[in-house]
Amino acid sequence: MKIRHPEKVNKPINPIKKKPEWIRSRLINSQEFFLTKSIVNKHQLKTVCQEANCPNITECWSKRHATFLIMGDTCTRACAFCDVITGKPKSLDILEPFKIASAVKKLNLKHSVITSVDRDDLNDGGANHFYKVIIEIRKQNPNTTIEVLTPDFLRKGDSYKKVVKAKPDVFNHNIETVPGLYRQVRPGSRYFASLELLKNVKKIDKSIFTKSGLMVGLGETKDEIVQVMDDLRSAEVDFLTIGQYLQPSTKHHPLNRYYKPEEFSELQSIAESKGFLLVSSTPLTRSSYHADEDFAILQKNRIKQTNAKSIS
Repeated sequence: MKIRHPEKVNKPINPIKKKPEWIRSRLINSQEFFLTKSIVNKHQLKTVCQEANCPNITECWSKRHATFLIMGDTCTRACAFCDVITGKPKSLDILEPFKIASAVKKLNLKHSVITSVDRDDLNDGGANHFYKVIIEIRKQNPNTTIEVLTPDFLRKGDSYKKVVKAKPDVFNHNIETVPGLYRQVRPGSRYFASLELLKNVKKIDKSIFTKSGLMVGLGETKDEIVQVMDDLRSAEVDFLTIGQYLQPSTKHHPLNRYYKPEEFSELQSIAESKGFLLVSSTPLTRSSYHADEDFAILQKNRIKQTNAKSIS
């Protein structure tokens, strides 16, 4: 039986704070939204847009942008911030790589984003399945760029190398929060293991853009956020996203506060001064929000950086 976060059942109720007006998501009613939905349903696919109740789903699906969730909708971990189901996952769908690639083709995606639940039950954490999905997308969509948002492959040895071998254009792994909050927010994960993953990906293949995301509003301090920025730059991460934590339910980690738009602007300025190729910092920023547009900017910024180094 699947339930949402069984370990939270006996935890105290955490009231949900009313959202300020700047956190409202855009409501768009368009034929494109329903076309995206029909393609996802026809191919029997899961999306993180639905499973994690993303606030940007209407806007993104109206542009035919969907972030595919592979290896099922059930996660083996129970992070206190996440709304994805926790439980015992089903066996992998061997046809999923083909289904994903076909959906990418139907949606005519120039840039596709693939993520997954944590699969600690698998010997390789699902790395080989990621590999198969990337290869099949390339086979059916040779001109489509590919971004993966992976789990940490904790205690799975060097299985992550299989994903790197497939050469995604962007390798994203979210750090999520500051190290001081990991025990409460990400009890099944390890801060420095996540950093090491990002660092190793860049060591293996410098042509792959690396990316990570950070939520704010969980109770962190500004100094802690800046330290995470420094840690990510030490791991040579190219792209940082910063967004507002939105508490999914009263059983999830309590929201400490809503950051104001000007605070996000300040965090963006600080991050940019650290040397990231690109920073996206707004209340509704999420890992795959505007990912296609951001990828084009990343490419341009890398060219600028390369030219600047050659001149100096």
